[in-house]
Amino acid sequence: MTIIRPERPGDEAAIRDVIASAFPTEAEANLVDLLREAGRLSISLVAEVDGAIVGHVAFSPVTVDSGATGAGLAPLAVHPSHRRTGIGGMLIQEGLAACRTAGVGWAVVLGEPRYYSRFGFRPAPGVGLLDEYGGGDAFQAAELARDGLPVGAGLVRYAPEFASLEG
Repeated sequence: MTIIRPERPGDEAAIRDVIASAFPTEAEANLVDLLREAGRLSISLVAEVDGAIVGHVAFSPVTVDSGATGAGLAPLAVHPSHRRTGIGGMLIQEGLAACRTAGVGWAVVLGEPRYYSRFGFRPAPGVGLLDEYGGGDAFQAAELARDGLPVGAGLVRYAPEFASLEG
């Protein structure tokens, strides 16, 4: 049975291991550490199977020039031994629910449109939102509260810690 729960003190090393196992470099694991240290890891959920952490999703603040603040979903990681079991989807659903509970009106993600569309994401350029990374239609937005999406707001800026992924 899979349990989705908020990150707790003491989970950091296991989260880092899962993220590092899911990506070709440790850049995303380092990003989560930096977000946590800066107090910008707004939502951090883990997936546990038989008491072991096998998945993680992070949400951090994103902003637009109008001052509207949403949540950026990144990264999502599932240990290779537990991929294609639905854990990633459970983490996304629970993470978006936690964002709604926290009063976040919108979220963005840079990822595969066919995958993320099942969670309510749609191409952000179609609603006038752009990203700093040239993601095109892979940059997607989801409205989490009625009239929560800042349509036509232009450039969405991620937390400064995301600069660690560049280069």
